Amino acid sequence: MTVIVETPVTLHRPVKSVSKTPQRWPVAEVQALLDLPLPELMHRAQTVHREHHDPTEMELATLLSIKTGGCPEDCGYCPQSVHYETGVPATKMMTPEAVREAVLGAKAAGASRFCMGAAWRAPTDRDLEKVEELVRVVKEEGLEACCTLGMLTGDQAQRLKGAGLDYYNHNLDTAPELYGNVITTRDYQDRLDTLGHVRGAGIHVCSGGIVGMGESRAGRAGLIAQLANLAPYPESVPINHLVKVPGTPLADEPDLDPLEFVRTVAVARITMPNAKVRLSAGRRQMDESTQVLCFLAGANSIFYGDKLLVTGNPDVEADRALLQRVGLKTRHTFGA
Repeated sequence: MTVIVETPVTLHRPVKSVSKTPQRWPVAEVQALLDLPLPELMHRAQTVHREHHDPTEMELATLLSIKTGGCPEDCGYCPQSVHYETGVPATKMMTPEAVREAVLGAKAAGASRFCMGAAWRAPTDRDLEKVEELVRVVKEEGLEACCTLGMLTGDQAQRLKGAGLDYYNHNLDTAPELYGNVITTRDYQDRLDTLGHVRGAGIHVCSGGIVGMGESRAGRAGLIAQLANLAPYPESVPINHLVKVPGTPLADEPDLDPLEFVRTVAVARITMPNAKVRLSAGRRQMDESTQVLCFLAGANSIFYGDKLLVTGNPDVEADRALLQRVGLKTRHTFGA
């Protein structure tokens, strides 16, 4: 299959050097996997998946925006940035009572992990004090707790660990050499430093990226190689499909071939065999056949709920019906 190399939207900023990591997966080898005939790639991914996971089990995670909009970063895909006119208003942080209500709803719907996102470049210590309380709310209700709050210091990561946080999400977004094409307000090294602080605090790492931002297949290989070469690689790897929000610089990117997304999932599974590979943003724009191919390629986690931060997600009933038709089980019984 011929792959068109697209030109990403450029925000005109050079990429600074990033940390060197052991090259267990050189980019060329990752791209060679992406280039395999699809039947061969799917067979390899399914084989690895079965060696490390129950192929009939799906993890359900719910994502809630606890503080929306007003972010000073200029991520070219994000409707919460103050740099773009997207109609997303800035809000104050949710109260513990409101978060508890959302946690109970997610638990009743079958979710086992509850993720909280806040639109910050980095939390202040006062912000973090409030987040610590929300983490304790999630843990009191018996769910795994995850946060995505922007950049963290080592001390902040230790505080979140002390509050009971299980996972911290901080996506690498794209390959190192493409990062400056999408974001200009932080460096790739900033991302890696935060992941190092999270790992150093003993919190599980959740880190993935976004595909469909105009990158070539080689760019997707670079992203997966960067993730797979982290020591250790993330316990959770969310694979996001770009949601093209009007008003953002990436709103007019050409659609990605759905099979390229499937290939990305398959190679993430092969290179990070023990990780949960999660279908994240952009799932509502996929048809059910594409989603099922992703499950066969090794995706064993989905974001579950009608909304992901400020963008849409398949409704709960549609997801339940699809999982039941495919014969996938979840950690918690629906409605329990």
